[in-house]
Amino acid sequence: MDIKDLRIPCSHTESAVEEPGNTQHSAPGRKVKRPLRKTKLKGKSFNSHPIKDGKVEAEQPRGAGLLYYFGGTNGAEIVSHYCESRGWKRIYNKQREDFKLKWCETKSAANYGNFREGQQLMFQIPNNKVLTTKIGLLSSLREYERVCSKVNHGQRHRSATATATFLPCFSELLHRRLNMEEFIPTTFRLDEKKEREAFFSQQQGVSNNESHMWICKPTGLNQGRGIFLLKSQEDVAALKMKLQRMDGCQGNGREHHRQSQAHIVQRYIQKPLLLKGKKFDVRSYLLIACTAPYMVFFGHGYVRLTCDPYDPSSNNLSAHLTNQYMQKKNPLYSQMKEDTVWSMESFNAYVNHSFQITRGLPRDWVLGPFTVSTRRMQQIMTQCFFAVKSKLINRLGFFDLIGCDFMIDEDFKVWLLEMNCNPALHTNCEVLKDVIPSTVGETLGMCETLREKAKSDTYSAAVC
Repeated sequence: MDIKDLRIPCSHTESAVEEPGNTQHSAPGRKVKRPLRKTKLKGKSFNSHPIKDGKVEAEQPRGAGLLYYFGGTNGAEIVSHYCESRGWKRIYNKQREDFKLKWCETKSAANYGNFREGQQLMFQIPNNKVLTTKIGLLSSLREYERVCSKVNHGQRHRSATATATFLPCFSELLHRRLNMEEFIPTTFRLDEKKEREAFFSQQQGVSNNESHMWICKPTGLNQGRGIFLLKSQEDVAALKMKLQRMDGCQGNGREHHRQSQAHIVQRYIQKPLLLKGKKFDVRSYLLIACTAPYMVFFGHGYVRLTCDPYDPSSNNLSAHLTNQYMQKKNPLYSQMKEDTVWSMESFNAYVNHSFQITRGLPRDWVLGPFTVSTRRMQQIMTQCFFAVKSKLINRLGFFDLIGCDFMIDEDFKVWLLEMNCNPALHTNCEVLKDVIPSTVGETLGMCETLREKAKSDTYSAAVC
């Protein structure tokens, strides 16, 4: 992800996050006895102290120079390489406050209360769930749409341009607000009784021949966990009965009951564009590089494909979900993994070759800076950001890298599927080895530069 590919700068000076994606941690190995402590040995390091050549290294002392803390495993080697190439030293005690950078994949380890604004960098805005959970994003977009519908176009335009500064070519993105149905498939919340009843009421009297497929997703999970399809009226009826039983058993556990129903049911895009007969989606990035003032950027990522040809009638979830976690369940994954991730350049070349003439598309429909695909993704991301901007906690040094998943249907219409905090930073494919490290490096370099500049500008303004 090069700087030239980051194409949505905006700024805002107000205050402004999700429950981080669930991640897997390395299983501890055998225990090694030492004079004063026991340390679980895994080969690399843990959040207590690092292990090198079978020996426990001492924690970096205070005043040892620039320090960073990394909590978790997702992207650990990439972030560590960036920091250590600059002479920063890693610390392993999450309670320490003398760090320059703190990158935690779960926010519970972040300790935001001890954050030193303007002096440190902290990955993940504390309340990014308003953008990066399925219900959070849906609620934010609905609220934004309600507010915008109450003001006329002129007022809305003046309001938007008064609180944000865009590069000239992107100020156009604010001229027309998209209606949600233009980029979000029809969605119902199952944890809200009225919406739940509206969904089931809509399904009454619909035959299997007339019914549309729906996909049910839990709000706070990732990697396809908890997702299931409603492919028939029998499936819909079974879901309704299950929820009714839960209603009857809620008793004193009202909040637990509500959490257990925190799902959305969304219209399934049954006619997606296919690449060599396979279903795919596009992972792009929304980088909130600075929150005081806001500086927000768009970055291209990569394309994720299924192992098997698309079959809408398949009962195998890996035929419907494109993420690597699901594709790894395919017994042929090890032989096909390089085919499950394409670069954006390969995607662009394929569309040029296969669809440019037959579908009347402009050349470089995928990657051209002013073509439909890129501009529509930018427009959707911009609208999502403005829907949550006033809600996000903004302190100088907070930053976030958000994975945005888009699907393109057979009519070349772009749909937003979801936004994810703590996006996967694994590099198990050649394309990912090229894309992910550069994306992380670009992110950290830009955030560091903008923090220094914002701190300098704030100081200059205060002196004046």
